[in-house]
Amino acid sequence: MASAAIFSSLRRRRSPSPDAFLAPVDLSDIALVQTLAALSAELISSYSDKSFPFQRKNSRSLIRKIEVFAVLLEFLRDSGSSLPSTAILCFKELYLILYRSKMLLDYCTQSSRVWLLLQNHSISGHFHDLNQEISTLLDVLPLKEFDLGDDIREQIELLQKQSRRTRLFVDKRDEALRLKFFWFLDELEKGQIPSPVELRSSFVEGLGIRDAKSCRSEIEFLEEQIGNQEGGLEPTASVLNGFVALTRYCRFFLFGFEEDVLELCFGNQKRLRKGLIAQEIADTFITIPRDFCCPISLDLMRDPVIICTGQTYDRSSISRWMEEGHCTCPKTGQLLFHTRLVPNRALRNLIMHWCTAHGIPFDPSECVDTSSEAFAATSATKAAIEANKATAALLIKQLASGSQGAKTVAAREIRLLAKTGKENRAYIAEAGAIPHLKALLLSANSIAQENSVTAMLNLSIYDKNKSRIMEEQECLESIVWVLRHGNTTEARENAAATLFSLSAVHDYKRKIADEEGAVEALAGLLKEGTPRGKKDAVTALFNLSTHADNCSRMIEAGAVAALIESLGIEGVAEEAAGALGLIVRQPVGAEAVGEEEMAVAGLIGMMRCGTPRGKENAVVALLELCRSGGPAATERVVSAPALAGLLQTLLYTGTKRARRKAASLARVFQRCENAAMRFGGLGVGYAFPSNSAASRESGFNGDVSVPMSISVPVL
Repeated sequence: MASAAIFSSLRRRRSPSPDAFLAPVDLSDIALVQTLAALSAELISSYSDKSFPFQRKNSRSLIRKIEVFAVLLEFLRDSGSSLPSTAILCFKELYLILYRSKMLLDYCTQSSRVWLLLQNHSISGHFHDLNQEISTLLDVLPLKEFDLGDDIREQIELLQKQSRRTRLFVDKRDEALRLKFFWFLDELEKGQIPSPVELRSSFVEGLGIRDAKSCRSEIEFLEEQIGNQEGGLEPTASVLNGFVALTRYCRFFLFGFEEDVLELCFGNQKRLRKGLIAQEIADTFITIPRDFCCPISLDLMRDPVIICTGQTYDRSSISRWMEEGHCTCPKTGQLLFHTRLVPNRALRNLIMHWCTAHGIPFDPSECVDTSSEAFAATSATKAAIEANKATAALLIKQLASGSQGAKTVAAREIRLLAKTGKENRAYIAEAGAIPHLKALLLSANSIAQENSVTAMLNLSIYDKNKSRIMEEQECLESIVWVLRHGNTTEARENAAATLFSLSAVHDYKRKIADEEGAVEALAGLLKEGTPRGKKDAVTALFNLSTHADNCSRMIEAGAVAALIESLGIEGVAEEAAGALGLIVRQPVGAEAVGEEEMAVAGLIGMMRCGTPRGKENAVVALLELCRSGGPAATERVVSAPALAGLLQTLLYTGTKRARRKAASLARVFQRCENAAMRFGGLGVGYAFPSNSAASRESGFNGDVSVPMSISVPVL
């Protein structure tokens, strides 16, 4: 019986009813024959005149066998005679055979041509399996119990003999073409681009791919197979990536850019822009588990290490922090008693498995603890790299000297090419794409601008490209211009995400903040942007706030006020509180935050209803506000209603860091309480709920404002 593995992709695409794979157990013999007759007639009418790009002989042979069954079924249907029990069992098996035949024929007419070619042996095997099942069925079918005419009986007996003699058939021409395509990959592995004549012969004449649209369909189908690789099918994802890269190169080398330009200018622009920004940001940043991101760079950690405070950072980020002379933990502010870095191997293994599962390159060569197995599973093949290099060269040439439409198409394709793969991002930048993309940032064409700024974002993910972008004359200025004046919301949001990516490098944070209008535009996006735009803006502002010299600039630009307003907005509140916690470490920042009426109330609200990390960030910000803001700020914090009860709760239910900071803030309360009592007045009452037996007996419920001490654990 034919394996279902090869049909998995088509089942996902077509979603047939589960009944298609079950025999009809509740049909009478007459109804069963009628159903089979209708099904066989449908197959014959659907596929007799269809063109099969591959498996032509196997497909035609299967259709002819179904035609013979159709003659038998029509005769039995018209005769109306009852069937013996053995015949009913055989016809129920025939029901399954016909449906599997339909699935296989659908597969051969609807799949990618490159995919069919690569699966040539496997698909031929499935046709052979179906033929064997038909042969077995005919051997046990009780023909003698049917009152058949001689002509029908002779056709059935002839089909029976042919089925017994049929052997596995693999088309030699198809097989030769398949081997030719693998030879192309071998040439690319050697750094050689196949000749134009051979590529045109194989793609146009061999596969029948005659335009750019067909190439796009081939690429999309192959990428779907890579994403849904299952069932032990060959070739592997790495090999398929090579064929995707080869097909992408041929798309532009053989068919040029004009077809894409026409579609871009006169086609459905909404379809072309679908998911242009949101999907790439989601793929790049938002979908990464928070615990996998470095607290300094907010990027995926490649080599997580633990410092003496127990916090985990990416090795490169924390090493740079220490080299700059800092002697405190960036996240907690604690003094570092030593600078020894301990590899967090457990977390690194989790990150590696997550990257492998999501097809994200993980480069162990940049890490201390390497793993050749992980590298082999996630790295791109040399063939794919070479083909993508050749494609990038074509695209950059169009960016440099093509028509305006061709430049827009090239920017779109560079965006897609830079979406994944460190090698792609590196080569595209090395080949000179950044200056040409910069020129498109100021384009009046919305699609050109969106594609160019998104391409800039994707390129910036590779650390070495950050310096290329920042050192390119007026490039940062152009990105900020898009952030401020971009033609579309998507372009402005993506410019914010690009600034966030670039600000992962500590030296660039001050430069970005000093760029005219940058912080103001981020603050404006945080106030008035879409939910995704607010997320982009707050992460960028958080990154900028980690540089102490940016504090005054962020206050002047209104970023502090925007962060405070965002404390109650789901999705951005955590980062907003985290940024405020960094800003208030400096007296000027604490003063600015203390003057905002809603600051303390917003942080209190987060302590009440926020996520565990949000509560942690909120209590940190309040504590730092007391430490740096002077008596007035401290008075405002300690007099906040309900804070004492929230602190008590946080001491027992918060994260480890939140408990430690809550204990420190509780000690501030105690000092203020004692001072008030010494100077002859109760001052502000602090409602700390008590768990003592006396309190319970007196009916105290924590709602009465009375001076009361709190037991503060030492953490």
